[in-house]
Order: sequence, then C-alpha cells, then structure tokens
Amino acid sequence: MKNSTVAVGRRKKQASTKSSTEATLGQVAQAAGVSPSTVSRILNGTAVVSAEKREAVDKAIAELGFVPNPVARGLAGGRTLSIGVVTQSLDSPFYGGALRGIEATLVQAGYSPLFVSGHWNAAQEARCIEVLRARRVDGLIVLTGRLSDAALTACAQHQPVVVTGRKLKARGLYALDFDNFLGARQATRHLLGLGHRKIAFISGEARHPDATERQRGYRAELKEAGVAFNPALVVPGQFFEDSGRVAAERLIESREPFTAIFAANDQMAQGAALALHRHGLKVPADVSLVGFDDQPGSMFSLPPLSTVHHPIYELGQIAAGAMLQLLAGETPRQELPAPRFIERESTSRSRG
Repeated sequence: MKNSTVAVGRRKKQASTKSSTEATLGQVAQAAGVSPSTVSRILNGTAVVSAEKREAVDKAIAELGFVPNPVARGLAGGRTLSIGVVTQSLDSPFYGGALRGIEATLVQAGYSPLFVSGHWNAAQEARCIEVLRARRVDGLIVLTGRLSDAALTACAQHQPVVVTGRKLKARGLYALDFDNFLGARQATRHLLGLGHRKIAFISGEARHPDATERQRGYRAELKEAGVAFNPALVVPGQFFEDSGRVAAERLIESREPFTAIFAANDQMAQGAALALHRHGLKVPADVSLVGFDDQPGSMFSLPPLSTVHHPIYELGQIAAGAMLQLLAGETPRQELPAPRFIERESTSRSRG
C-alpha cells in the first residue's frame, strides 16, 4: 500500500511539473512580439494580419511547443469552434469531395466540422439542424437540400448560414450557386458540334434545382441550334449509377433513334455506359456519352468520360471560407468558378 501511495504521489508530481512547463498563449505572444489577442485571432482564423506576423506566431508556437486548447478558446470567445454541415449523402462521390474541401479549410482555421445527412428530405434536414444547434455549433453549412428559402433565412437569424445551390440573400446568410444552365449548354453544344442531332438526355431527380437547370440548358442549346426538342429522348434518373443504367435501358427499348446521350451527372453516365455495353453498343463508336460534374473517377472510366467540370472540392473550400468570414463579421465575396467542358474519349463525330 505504501509503495502504491508513493507511486501515485510521484505521478501527480510529474503531472504538476509537466503542466507548469507547458507554454501559454501569453508566452507565444511575447516570443512573437504581438498581443495575446492577435495570437488568439490567428488561432481562431479570424485575424487579418501581415504574413510576417502570422509567420512569427507560427514560429513561436513551434519553438515553444504550444498546444492550443480548443475548449478554452471556444469558451473564452463564446464559441464551440464547431461548424454544422448538412450534406445529403455522406457516401456520394460528389458530396464527398465537397466535404473534404470543407474539412480541410475549417481544420486549418481551428474549427471542427460536424457532418450529418439530410437524404433529400426537408423534414430530415430540419431535424439535422435542430441536432446541430443543440450542440451549439457556431454556424451552419447546408449543401443544397430541400429546406425552403424561408427556413434557411430563419436559421440565419440565430447563427451564420452558408448554403450552396441557391440564389438567396438574407442577413447572416451567404449563398453559393453554380451555373448548371451554362454547363449543360456547353455539354449539349459539344455534341451538336460533333454533328449529333438526336441527343438523348438522362435527367436528374425532378425536384433537384441542379437537375432542372441542366435540363433547361440542354433544351436551350437545342433551340439555339435549331434542333427540335423530342420529349421521347428525355428519361428520368435519380443521380446515382443504377438510375442511369435503367434510363439507358428505357431509351434502347423505346427504339427511338439516338446517337448521343447527355447524362445530368457522371454517375448516371457510368450507369448508362453499362447498359450500352450490355446491348453491344460501343462508346463512342455507336453512341457518344457525356456526363456532368467531372467527378474524380470520370477520367478513369473506359473510355474516359467527357464531362462538365464542376469544382467540387473548391465548392467545399469556398463554402467554409465564406463561413469563416461571416464568423469574423465580414461580408463574403467568393464565387464559384464558371463551368468548363472537359473533352475526353467518350465522344466522337456522329455517324448517323
């Protein structure tokens, strides 16, 4: 018992000695030649300082071995240093890229993202937001979704909100929207330029704003080229691979002639490619194929997929950056890059 007591006492003494030698925020500030509040703002990602000051603080942190205490920092600033992120599907190749961009940007600024899935259900998204607010997150990032503009505006009255896939203005809220209409026109224009006139379109989920804009762009470019719109060549999909396969099967079974397929996202294009393969149709010799989003796996398809580049990772980075600006009391100015068409080996000149 005596030896055990001595050992416990020894451990307490070691812990006390260790804690007494840990570097403090004040020591970092003194070593860097700045105020403690400046160090705190740099750690929180809210400081607007010169590169020299930031470098001096980083150097002092490294030399002193300073370990920031996120809990203490959050309590001191009235924040939890966490951001709630409502995505739609955690396993989606598209949203996965955006989540990586959000995480990289927030973690670098000392914030932790909390990810939840709404599954394209407004009621589920509302429950997700309730859960995140109960955890006292400092802000909310909503990736598209089905929540109404009014609901998002109401959320922004309580904490900063960044939403993607919307054109919305409200106090405390910043919206980022991608030009899906222009991207769809670019894809359709590419196929028209190759001589295709019978271009089938696999649409996305009907209530999805990206889907409606992409179909609108497809129809607008056909009209611009003087090609009559044929509703028989438009089949619904749901943005995942098997829905693209089923849609292409329907096109083939309808016996409506087509020489090209424009799928409203890459995942459906990959599903369509499988259906074409099973019916002995070669891409692009028999049917040219175009997708949308330029997901990472698209360049590794056989053949590599022609598609519209959607800056997925950058979308996450920009959304997170806008959130940090809102938290700092600033007005975000970021915009998403314009769409651009990426031509690969899945398209060729029409032979029909």
